[in-house]
Amino acid sequence: MAKQRFMIYLEPAEEGGYIVRVPALPGCVTQGETREEALKMAQDAIAGYLASLVKHGEPIPQGTGEIDTVEVEVTSS
Repeated sequence: MAKQRFMIYLEPAEEGGYIVRVPALPGCVTQGETREEALKMAQDAIAGYLASLVKHGEPIPQGTGEIDTVEVEVTSS
């Protein structure tokens, strides 16, 4: 299988550690106590998700190509 890149969202969890979501893979969510652990868990979760798709004959998402990420600031009243 070719290497693919997937964009992930890494956010601090209220109870500590980090939660990771993979938007291109619905339901693919994991967590880790540290940023490094969360990133490793994300790789494992994505690999497992893709393996499950292959096993069940489902199409493999293309991952992400070039991504333009922009952060905007909004003032609320």
